[in-house]
Amino acid sequence: MAERDGKEKIKWTTTIIISSSLKSYEIATALENQSHKIRYSDSVENGSIIFSLSGVAFLLMDAKECIMSTEEIFLTKIEKFIKIHQNSFLVLFAALHGPEEWKLMFRIQQRFLGSNLRILPVHNTVNAVNLMCTIAKTTSKPYIDSICYRMITTKAYIIEQSPVWKTLQKIKLGKDSINPH
Repeated sequence: MAERDGKEKIKWTTTIIISSSLKSYEIATALENQSHKIRYSDSVENGSIIFSLSGVAFLLMDAKECIMSTEEIFLTKIEKFIKIHQNSFLVLFAALHGPEEWKLMFRIQQRFLGSNLRILPVHNTVNAVNLMCTIAKTTSKPYIDSICYRMITTKAYIIEQSPVWKTLQKIKLGKDSINPH
């Protein structure tokens, strides 16, 4: 195990529900190789990966396939997905995100503006797996508690060390010595 700042780095694993339609895809194999508990399901949307303990769901789509298909087909699929999953991400694959792919993302953003959908443009499987696992890990219970604690501690430290805060304390102390109310 790697050591960092005197703490052992623990390998993070979780349970992942993967659409049966992705069973023979490289992304399913990559997640299996990371020692996650994988469950395949026919009852989830085709192309979806769900990190149930983290409460996040990812819908994988190929940008070229979206561009070639009817807009209503892929938009209906996305709409159905975000209605089911509260914390949803669209993972949009493209080897190169050129003008067509950016137009596609813009159309999707316009359609789902104000919804709970976030779009992740990715280039390859490694990129997608890293992003999905990072998001799922940071939203899982023990990690989110740790992140919140560190943010509160950092905020307190910044406030404590702030020159503005010190000036306000001096003003307050000066007022107290003049006006004892």
